[in-house]
Amino acid sequence: MRQERRFARVRPNASAASLIVGPKLPVVACNVVDYSAGGACVELNANITLPQRFELLHGGTKKKCRMVWKRDRRVGVAF
Repeated sequence: MRQERRFARVRPNASAASLIVGPKLPVVACNVVDYSAGGACVELNANITLPQRFELLHGGTKKKCRMVWKRDRRVGVAF
């Protein structure tokens, strides 16, 4: 069964991104697998624990987001 989505997903041309998890914590390197107007799927370069809310920096754009799901090194976020 195919799941209907609110927004169409897009695969980025440049996938390198960073997660800003706190003001005094180092940024977390990641890659954007796909994104839409409502969220994104990112793949972490290491298996780490993330807070529920953080910022995604991708392509010169910074978005506040929250974690929706996590499987291994992939994380789904909502904007």
